[in-house]
Amino acid sequence: MSKYTTVSTKIPRELKEKMKELKIKPSKLLRKALEDEVRRREAERLKEEIERLKPVLDKVSIEEVAKGIREDRIRR
Repeated sequence: MSKYTTVSTKIPRELKEKMKELKIKPSKLLRKALEDEVRRREAERLKEEIERLKPVLDKVSIEEVAKGIREDRIRR
């Protein structure tokens, strides 16, 4: 079974003709544009989540984080 799925869209005929004339491969271009947009939105979502958690994170000191990491390493 394939790991890919098909996504389609309609574009003006003139655009399709210009793309053919300029030898633009829509699949490559669209795949990259979609990947870039997904990355951008994921980053935006992470930024929002960090902002939401910031009040809680501000209450935790660097020393507490380092101590927790050390304790976790010792337990392993």
